[in-house]
Amino acid sequence: MNTLVSPATIAPPAASYSLAVRSTAGSEFLHTSGIVGNRPDGSIANNVGDQAAEIWRSLLVILGEAGFAATDIVSYTTYVLPAQELATVMAARDAALQGHRSASTLIVVPTLARAEWLIEIAVIAAK
Repeated sequence: MNTLVSPATIAPPAASYSLAVRSTAGSEFLHTSGIVGNRPDGSIANNVGDQAAEIWRSLLVILGEAGFAATDIVSYTTYVLPAQELATVMAARDAALQGHRSASTLIVVPTLARAEWLIEIAVIAAK
């Protein structure tokens, strides 16, 4: 259904993601909005690692509610403020995806919609 595309004649990915993912015709897709690190009680951590972990927890809940799994993720886009610890962002992703690789884009942005948000992630899944 979803196949990683990794040509041997170009440079490999810079981290734990795939350069591209091919989904076959007839797939069912799920597109999320940009998800931020608000906890269910409305509070938010003051560091990017904890916000990223909460975002991935929320994304897995959304996927499950829609009948998808983490392994159905074909692409995600991460928006993060400057000077954040990207290793903690990647660690949260790796913990949530447990070895699953998908296409990925990381964009450093000057601000998000609220001052307390340090990171936002949107996902596309296909099955």
